Amino acid sequence: MISRALLIHGPTASGKSALALALARELNGDIINADALQVYADLRVLTARPDDADLAAAPHFLYGDIDAAERFSVGKWKNRAIAAVRSSFNRGRIPIIVGGTGLAFVALTEGLADIPAIPADIRDATRRRVEEDPEAALADLAEHDPIAGARLFAADHVRVTRALEVFAATGRSLTDWQAETQPALRADEWLGIALHPPRAALYQTIDARFTQMVALGALDEAETLWKRGLPRDLPAMKAHGMPWLGAYFDGEIKLERATELACRDTRHYAKRQYTWLNGRGSSWPKLEEISVEARSAAVLALWRSLDLREQND
Repeated sequence: MISRALLIHGPTASGKSALALALARELNGDIINADALQVYADLRVLTARPDDADLAAAPHFLYGDIDAAERFSVGKWKNRAIAAVRSSFNRGRIPIIVGGTGLAFVALTEGLADIPAIPADIRDATRRRVEEDPEAALADLAEHDPIAGARLFAADHVRVTRALEVFAATGRSLTDWQAETQPALRADEWLGIALHPPRAALYQTIDARFTQMVALGALDEAETLWKRGLPRDLPAMKAHGMPWLGAYFDGEIKLERATELACRDTRHYAKRQYTWLNGRGSSWPKLEEISVEARSAAVLALWRSLDLREQND
């Protein structure tokens, strides 16, 4: 029988971790993190990382073992994730890869370009240029990389910066680099599942969860990280709510306003995750059910149907 990984994507606060844990129990599974922020050790509560009880209930990998001072890229994550997947296969277990970072799943199922590291001076200069004049930066990108220029928006500073810095550092467009990619997992080595709860219900959950996070200690851990004085553009420093809580710590806004803005930004992020699911993840079976039980039953039925099909082939 072919070894197969289970990939679970969904917007933030959609219940991905709970589903992964339920399936790990049923399938003898290892849970592998695919959330860009849950890799960081410093923000357990604010990133909704699994708690001690969940970690004890099933093997978990790539959670909370990176310091916030590090820029942990998707490329680095992919290498560690594939090692964890192969380890699961070798031990006769099912790797369950769960998270809301779409690019992580692209890395596994489509591949990532092997782009050299970008020098810090080029990265910083490109970032400043994009922030100062996003429209001009996008127009310049369109000259060097017409495909990326047509696909991106000026407001998407992160992706525009990435495309420009790659060209500046290598002399080749990001599109050219991406054309050489190879998937890390074969098509028959994975099954993707997309959680797609009703948006209105999800947005209410996001607001309620952030308030609960503050009650559970998110404020203290965020303040501890903020006082480290790390560069504000590090990924961990841009975790959901972190910039606004930082403004609160600096006395610039009230906590109520920081909470309001954090929830707003998290809802906007969830909207972008829905967009990914409706685009790159459109072929993945979508689960609109809310309960863990209904979701688990649907995934297990699909998983077992694939097992039967492979046995009959």
